[in-house]
Amino acid sequence: MSWTLHPIADFPRHAARWDQLRQSLGHAVFLESAFLLPLLEEFGAGQELLLALQADDDGKALRAGAIVRRCGAGRWEVFQPSQLPLASWMIEDPEHSLERQAKALLSALPGFALSLGLPQLDSLLLPRPTNSASLRTQDYIETAWVDVDGSFEAYWESRGKNLRQNSKKQRNKLATEGLETRLECLEEPADVAQAIADYGALESAGWKAADGTAIHPDNAQGRFYRKMLENFCAQGRGRIYRYRFGDKVVSMDLCIESGPVIVILKTAYDESYRTVSPSTLMRQEQFQQLFEQARHRRIEFYGKVMEWHTRWTDKARPIYHATCYRWPLIGTVHAQLARHRQRVAARRQPAAADAPTAHKE
Repeated sequence: MSWTLHPIADFPRHAARWDQLRQSLGHAVFLESAFLLPLLEEFGAGQELLLALQADDDGKALRAGAIVRRCGAGRWEVFQPSQLPLASWMIEDPEHSLERQAKALLSALPGFALSLGLPQLDSLLLPRPTNSASLRTQDYIETAWVDVDGSFEAYWESRGKNLRQNSKKQRNKLATEGLETRLECLEEPADVAQAIADYGALESAGWKAADGTAIHPDNAQGRFYRKMLENFCAQGRGRIYRYRFGDKVVSMDLCIESGPVIVILKTAYDESYRTVSPSTLMRQEQFQQLFEQARHRRIEFYGKVMEWHTRWTDKARPIYHATCYRWPLIGTVHAQLARHRQRVAARRQPAAADAPTAHKE
């Protein structure tokens, strides 16, 4: 088997084989071309490379695939902007071949490639290998999920007492104020544009507007999410949950699905209603629907486990980074430099601790 290199502009020609590989391996739905093509259009530099691994006796099926870009002299990394929860990297038999295939990929890259960064690998999809002289891994985050198993009533009863009581109290408060709640699930491509505008309005009214990271229909974030969700809705695999208090949109989830798994990509809520937790009330009704419809077996969050995640599940698994080096000596030098930087940072820490810091709630 050998890696072949293609300019990223050729990705559409290879999309069907890429998607067949994704489906055969059961990898995350957002590694499909329906997600990656609009992502590359908005956040790619145009210099990325598509790498395909084919069996020598079969020029059609892919055995592995990756999208990579140069990130410095001799340094390459797998494409993974912030909108993509995991690296765009898929291989068969990952327990035994991650290091071998990464080193083979390094040899196939143009120029003199010395290292390959593989950020955000899911231990469920790519079990974390043992460190070696040429492959180093490091902790990143833990991500949470919910198993859709049994009845919603049993699931809800298993959640913490505080979550159940607070949800009931918040619903009673809304009822006292004459506000009815309504959950909508949008699945048609024609509904996506307005949904993205509504979602952008929620983010633009909150802290993300100050950070400059809020979705807007006319910015790169908005264009990406609109095109991507239109792609998935056209296939019957996009879901946008929109929650209202009366006529006012107060919370939303952007989701995509593949087979038994649904992924919640982004969540936003109206911060002026913080005291009644609109996203919590939305999620309760959303999860009830998912349990009753029984179309899915797992709900994935794909993000760092936060306190609010633990209200909904006690399940978590590691996401890790990996770096592969062409020669063991490079890995040794890199590790020594990293330890040196840590020592320097530690020596500076006392001075930094005395300086005033800004806090964001």
